[in-house]
Amino acid sequence: MENKNLQRELSIGEILTQTFNLYSRNFAHYPVPFLVAGILTGLVTIVVRLAIVIPEAPANPTSQLLLAWFPTFLTATLTSLFLSGIVSWIVNSFTTGITTKFTSDLLERGQANLQTSFNFTLTKLLPLLAASIITGILIVLGFIALIVPGIILALMFSLVYPVIMLEGTGILGSLSRSRVLVSKRWLKTLGLLFVVGIIVAMVNGVAVLNAGQFGLVAPLISGILTAFITPIVPIATTLYYYSMKARTLPPPPLQSQTF
Repeated sequence: MENKNLQRELSIGEILTQTFNLYSRNFAHYPVPFLVAGILTGLVTIVVRLAIVIPEAPANPTSQLLLAWFPTFLTATLTSLFLSGIVSWIVNSFTTGITTKFTSDLLERGQANLQTSFNFTLTKLLPLLAASIITGILIVLGFIALIVPGIILALMFSLVYPVIMLEGTGILGSLSRSRVLVSKRWLKTLGLLFVVGIIVAMVNGVAVLNAGQFGLVAPLISGILTAFITPIVPIATTLYYYSMKARTLPPPPLQSQTF
């Protein structure tokens, strides 16, 4: 049965309420992809840290020692961040796609399957990655250009993933479609993303601080802990996609009455 809430625009409060309702009712499923992702990225980070040793700054350094230390430090740091970042980027795109599809099936069909969502996301992974590269570059350039353009671009492209996953739109077309969906709702989009971001950031911050005491395996512990709150973001984004889609649909035709 089609969810009636898919046929109208939802308020931020309604989106947040439905997000947590969906999550709590499907708690056995939503964290699973993120737990796997957290373990994978945590293990990769540990391996990278073991393989690439970042040299500490010399004690009582002279200018000559600093000049000798800094290039090695910079190279090791950037290489470590790059390798960990690549894995995290791919895994996060994949888990977001799975969660988007899973949430969509729950909303439209009343039931969903992780295996089905996994298989479907595999077919969309390359467009998701390509779109994230394009939007990421544009957003970074926007932030460099006095920050505000970066915020606008982040809002503009906030629905790219649901558009690719649920409409089958191409990479460039998804950017345009996302812009159309959020148009005239910039403050609402900002408000929703801000609230969801604050919730996730606060919980993730506590998890990272607690994981820090585990030393070398801290990235693994952190990835596992944050897996239980991270699904909130794609769930809310998918609900917002349907809300904006309902807003942009033409009104149904008036039924003629017979007298």
